[in-house]
Amino acid sequence: MSPYRLIYRKECHLPVKLEHEAYWAVKSCNLDEKEAGSHRKLQIQELEEIRRDAYEASWDYKAKTKAFYDKHISRKQFQVGDKVLLFDSQFKLFPGKLRSRWIGSFLVEHIFSHGAVDIHSPKMGKTFKVNGHRLKPFYEGFTVHLVEEVPLDPPSLSC
Repeated sequence: MSPYRLIYRKECHLPVKLEHEAYWAVKSCNLDEKEAGSHRKLQIQELEEIRRDAYEASWDYKAKTKAFYDKHISRKQFQVGDKVLLFDSQFKLFPGKLRSRWIGSFLVEHIFSHGAVDIHSPKMGKTFKVNGHRLKPFYEGFTVHLVEEVPLDPPSLSC
């Protein structure tokens, strides 16, 4: 007598069916340990190859991206005695509309091989060491042209 019949008082073939499906599942599994182990080693080796290929592809992608980016960087060449402007990177909560972030003019005193530049402020009389990427050339001698103003009359309503 099956335990299912004792609980529900009905005949049922459910345990036999489950036992049969379990037998087919076990039969379809590979129970040979050596063959299963060698198959698993092959799977791990394939996974390692895929991982290595992805790693090399990421290095290639990074190298191409860096080359593209570096191609578009403008190199700034400064000489000792040049006048430069310094980018003011200080955070300001309300910086003001259309306010320039470039301050200066400063004089270049010394250029280091690693990209740092010593600049001197004639107004304060101090010397600063800054990154060369924060500098741009200061151009003098621009003439300011006065623009003629033309007053506009308010529109008139004529029918």
